[in-house]
Amino acid sequence: MEAHKLVALALRAAVAAGEDIMDVYAAGFTVDRKADQSPLTEADRRAHARITEMLGPAGIPVLSEEGRGIPYDERHAWPGLWIVDPLDGTKEFIKRNGEFTVNIALVQEGRPVLGVVYAPAANALYLGETSLGGFKLAAERSILRAMVSEGERLLERFVRLAVKLPFAPSGIRPFTVVASRSHMNQETESFIEDLRRDHADLELASIGSSLKLCLVAEGTADVYPRFAPTMEWDTAAGQAVAEASGARVVSAPNGASLAYNKPDLHNPWFIVVGSGLEIQDF
Repeated sequence: MEAHKLVALALRAAVAAGEDIMDVYAAGFTVDRKADQSPLTEADRRAHARITEMLGPAGIPVLSEEGRGIPYDERHAWPGLWIVDPLDGTKEFIKRNGEFTVNIALVQEGRPVLGVVYAPAANALYLGETSLGGFKLAAERSILRAMVSEGERLLERFVRLAVKLPFAPSGIRPFTVVASRSHMNQETESFIEDLRRDHADLELASIGSSLKLCLVAEGTADVYPRFAPTMEWDTAAGQAVAEASGARVVSAPNGASLAYNKPDLHNPWFIVVGSGLEIQDF
């Protein structure tokens, strides 16, 4: 399938999954527990089913938390794959604070080349693609539903309506660090205190899900340190958006770009650094 059709497919799937999520959000829900005691809701299940169904015509394998048991001996032969988190920020969904997203990424040769992050409660749809760049479309859900129902003109209309990223250059606001609302720890606090030595005006913003990567992609935040466990589906789409917008996502241990479809699907600790900033400064 051609690249522009894959972009359109991912946009449609993300918006459709967002509709399923918001239906559950409005109707009320119960919370189940997975084997690792992390929460699971009907919204997770419905969004996963919707995305896998809609991505099916591309003929590209899908890797998500639900498919984490696929053996690496099978996965490593895939030339490309979708990496999906149908509902990133389930804890935020349960808290009803709106800070949850649908994450869909296309990974080729271990690198995310296309990513869609949709925050349906915040009416924000992000796209990152290596040849197109990064974009944000802020629009009511009804507008997004109408847009993604279009045929060949979908991508053209999205790019026309969206804002190119980054749209908020650094240096005209306080130096801003964004961190996890649910996973603040001593390592992250020490990193932020070190930054305060060079940035007396430093501001800290706490937010859930992959929205943190998107804030750095926008240029409304400068750096996002993540010194706590994450999985590949937590970051692939956000990394695609960030890197297409000029930001960098690197491993905290060695500065290498994060790789995907690894034997172990855990990410290393990492740092997201905004466009125009130097990695060595962190």
